[in-house]
Amino acid sequence: MKSFINVEDIGPLEKALAEAQEIKNDRYKYQHLGKNKTLMMIFFNNSLRTRLSTQKAAMNLGMNVIVLDVNAGAWKLETERGVIMDGDKSEHLLEAIPVMGCYCDLIGVRSFAGLTDREYDYAETVLQQFIKYSGRPVFAMETATVHPLQAFADLITIEEYKTVKRPKVVLTWAPHCRALPQAVPNSFAQWMNAADVDFVITHPKGYELDPQFIGNARVEYDQKKAFEGADFIYAKNWSNPGVTNPADYGKITSKDMSWTVDTEHMSWTNNGKFMHCLPVRRNLIVTDDVIESPNSIVIPEAANREISCSVVIKRMLETL
Repeated sequence: MKSFINVEDIGPLEKALAEAQEIKNDRYKYQHLGKNKTLMMIFFNNSLRTRLSTQKAAMNLGMNVIVLDVNAGAWKLETERGVIMDGDKSEHLLEAIPVMGCYCDLIGVRSFAGLTDREYDYAETVLQQFIKYSGRPVFAMETATVHPLQAFADLITIEEYKTVKRPKVVLTWAPHCRALPQAVPNSFAQWMNAADVDFVITHPKGYELDPQFIGNARVEYDQKKAFEGADFIYAKNWSNPGVTNPADYGKITSKDMSWTVDTEHMSWTNNGKFMHCLPVRRNLIVTDDVIESPNSIVIPEAANREISCSVVIKRMLETL
């Protein structure tokens, strides 16, 4: 595996899930693969779970790890071509990327959407430069449009907690005070479409995700109807994707607090489990009583980030 961005990159999901369980049973089984190998993790944005889980996964596999926070201690990097660099950015990615590649064997990149230029974001401009110019296998630690390590961990968690063969999984929009990217819901939708689940997306009108990620999911604008009989509720805010109105891209066009997931919402489900990628704004996305309830599985979900990342890094090491 030379790159990991979308669900197609992982291959058959049954095999990937079996591999995840194998690694969970023995996290250090494949340490030999990473001996004398180095992972470089590059962060253009803040991180807690991604940084910790990815570093832990690489260490479990015997790797050395270099972490570069571009916004703390590095030169400010220009990402666009053709720019006259007479501002505060001292180095261009086109030089920085191949230099980074000289110091490592694998590269993980985290770079959020700017939420101002949809075409630029959805072209994955920053990530694609790493793939093109680093000379190393590259995996996404969340990008402008996707977060596959999170979605893989979500699928692992659903497999562990499901009580029926084909559970009903609902991705629900929830209000937020800031404009957030669509990366997490995009990837979650992509992975759920590939999995054997009954998948429903619910959100206010105008918040439709890009069709390439919606896939075969049912879109239901009535949140209560969507929740009925659900086995898993995945709450997440996203800013307007600009699908129905490009001028709305990246904007907050609804703050409807009736979409906040509370006890009443969860009562509509089939004793459903509550999921969220974290960090979560309490009493905005979800109420205290729901996220602290026995049916909240946000912590095991976060713990599985180490496992999903271990599978990805293992497969990349096997191709070196």
